[in-house]
Amino acid sequence: MDSLTQIVLGAACGEVVAGKKIGNRAMIWGGIAGTIPDLDVLSEFVADEMTALAFHRGISHSLLFAFVAPALFGYLTKRLYDSGLYQQKGWRVGITLFWIALTALPVIFSTSSNGVSGLSVVYLIALGLIVFALSRNYWKRDLKQVEMSWKQWYLLFFVAIITHPLLDCCTSYGTQIFQPFSNARVAWDNIAVADPAYTVPFMIPLIVAAFFRNNIKVRSILNWTGIGLSSLYMTWTIFNKLHVDKVFEASLEKENIEYLRYRVTPTILNNFLWSGVAETDSAYYLGQYSLNDDEEIFSPLSRVEKNHHLIAGHENDPDIQTLTWFSDDYYALFINKKGIIQYNDMRYGTFDGDASSEDKFIFYFYLREENGELKASQDEMERPDIDGQMFIDFYERIKGVKAPLPQD
Repeated sequence: MDSLTQIVLGAACGEVVAGKKIGNRAMIWGGIAGTIPDLDVLSEFVADEMTALAFHRGISHSLLFAFVAPALFGYLTKRLYDSGLYQQKGWRVGITLFWIALTALPVIFSTSSNGVSGLSVVYLIALGLIVFALSRNYWKRDLKQVEMSWKQWYLLFFVAIITHPLLDCCTSYGTQIFQPFSNARVAWDNIAVADPAYTVPFMIPLIVAAFFRNNIKVRSILNWTGIGLSSLYMTWTIFNKLHVDKVFEASLEKENIEYLRYRVTPTILNNFLWSGVAETDSAYYLGQYSLNDDEEIFSPLSRVEKNHHLIAGHENDPDIQTLTWFSDDYYALFINKKGIIQYNDMRYGTFDGDASSEDKFIFYFYLREENGELKASQDEMERPDIDGQMFIDFYERIKGVKAPLPQD
């Protein structure tokens, strides 16, 4: 999921493991640990676009990494506190700035790649509040001696890290939790990659808890309240997923569409409006359904031709193999208005369920031939302007489609 959610989850895990023993530092180290897997986004600075795409949510999100890496991080952290370096003011300033940079980096990176969004701004503001809550008076007061064994540090890092890929598996992006033994991408499709209804009720009790001393019971109650609320919401999303799957199957049956397979995923920022894609031999059918719709049906179902013949002879090109693996073979092609082959990842559908325009698709690449091979890139892509009207239309669709009133 998004970086802020992973920070909150990691901080809550740190509090559970060591909050009573080391106070807010447990949250801070838990937040750091929860961010570590997403530092794989830095690969885009040193690797080509397709390599970085394949590397993200790879080995750093694997179960192997979650079991092995905490041994090193636990050892280094214990050495730090055994040395007494953490008592020096210069260290305190440095580690605070380091924590801010580390936890904000994935958000900043996403902003620089995709443009400034309101969501990114909100996340950075929230991050600032968390930093303020966790590090108030940190630079001024004398710090208590930290007495944590290597096993305790290992457990803190382990719990904060392993929950990161497990949470990511709940989204549609896919997580390679079995690396390096398998590059299969696990995606349960029950929650959006960013969902404030999951994050905010989780984050607020955690921030409030940070203002209480570690020996006060209410601190633990607040932290577990956040964990409980987020867990209840996650359970609700799973039930929604099971229900919406049945609605999509019924919708396809009603339209007499014989499909090979399908996927249903929630749209961004909510768990009410869902997008579905069904594959046939030659096409895909896309539709949307809101839990608030009067009728339990995906509508409209737009047909999108596969047009896989457009890359005939290039199926084994490295970039094409990476894209087909990444999209789980859910892709459609067409020649856009620029005369360029556009590769649409059909798992993410379109902004409003309408597939009539090339600009409607959420996640796509341009394919250009270079030295006899097709190369994929998102450079020079023309994203639709995300304005107030788009959010209004999106909100109205979430509110649901009302059935027509019966005529007299």
